[in-house]
Amino acid sequence: MPRLCSICARGGSKGVRNKNIREILGKPLIAYSIDQAKRSGLFDYIAVSSDSEEILSAARQWGADILINRPEILATDNAAKLPVIQHCLMEAERLMGVEFDVVVDLDATAPLRTVNDIIASVKLLEESNISNVITGMPARRSPYFNLVEQDELGRVHLSKTLEVPVLRRQDAPKCFDMNASIYVWKRNVLLERTTLFLHDTGIYVMPEERSIDIDSELDFRIVEWIINAREGVSDE
Repeated sequence: MPRLCSICARGGSKGVRNKNIREILGKPLIAYSIDQAKRSGLFDYIAVSSDSEEILSAARQWGADILINRPEILATDNAAKLPVIQHCLMEAERLMGVEFDVVVDLDATAPLRTVNDIIASVKLLEESNISNVITGMPARRSPYFNLVEQDELGRVHLSKTLEVPVLRRQDAPKCFDMNASIYVWKRNVLLERTTLFLHDTGIYVMPEERSIDIDSELDFRIVEWIINAREGVSDE
């Protein structure tokens, strides 16, 4: 079953300048995802898609198999991620002459996942006969209990309600925060769909300490601290 790992990392980050190649413990951020993909032993190829020559150069140095120049239209601030993964898949297949069965996208800005998280997410897809898998962590707030919305008049109300009010958070339906870490797709589903959520989308749940996605300088510092604290401890 041929599998492709895609890592899509554009230049021009607004929240943290050059975050995808900024170093932690002497390694650029993107190297952590490449290394995890390699150590998982799951992938025939690891492809990095970027509009930045600096990022592609770092990806080559740290072991990516395929370097894909992302077109400008897919590298804007408003570009959706799904078309970027689709483009990466199609280019990888064209360059390698291989049709993959499974595509796993690792977000370069979520390096706290473990190799076992990747393996378990792929196993969930392949053994459950579902179309795709996302990863997330248990939500800190519940839309049925303590997550509120504000209407056009400024009034607040619970985001979601049930016929029987939820009086304890523990009684609310399970809710999760997406952590943007791992996305697993069956190839044909990925190429045919325009939305992430399908009737049979599955979720692999990760703890909060492995679920930080770097969007700010504070996020980067927290991730840097955790990686430093983990140094010398196996992530498998």
